[in-house]
Amino acid sequence: MFRSSNGQIYEHACHEAKYDNSGSGALIKILPVQPLIMSLVLLSMSASAADVLEVGDTFPEFTANDQHEREYRFEPGTKAILIAFDMATGKKANAILANREAGFLDHNSAVYIANVYGMPAIGRFFAIPKMKKYPHRIVLADEINLLSPFPREENRITVIRLNDSAVVQSIAFWDPREEPLQNYISAER
Repeated sequence: MFRSSNGQIYEHACHEAKYDNSGSGALIKILPVQPLIMSLVLLSMSASAADVLEVGDTFPEFTANDQHEREYRFEPGTKAILIAFDMATGKKANAILANREAGFLDHNSAVYIANVYGMPAIGRFFAIPKMKKYPHRIVLADEINLLSPFPREENRITVIRLNDSAVVQSIAFWDPREEPLQNYISAER
């Protein structure tokens, strides 16, 4: 709280005082700050929530490199997208995918994407060569906003099922530590 020159008491946490520039220190206007800040926060939250992919949306086209530095371009006809947002969950998913039959992802018209954006150079020095040893293709999400439209849950792989026109049919969250992959992706689904 503060007291103006005329003795009126104001709560500083909820209002911003403006003083005239004459040097008298006189309080000339009180502006509510807290409602404005709350409005901006809620607006930004609703804008980001609106940008998250949902069932019925068309999957966005993108281009990225895989672990062998070959370009991957998303095209309609892909039936499933698996996205690893964190390294620990991604490692577990890679181990499971590596133990599937050769061509498992291709056979299921599926793509596996791993988030590597922000990985320090020393981490890349060890991680990328290890990824090159996996028999399956790993598309590397290495751009700041590449994965931002996709829903995520902590310690889970996002599994997005698509129809032939790349329209999202379902979104699920696979825990590779506890659940079999076939519950989420198979040619028969």
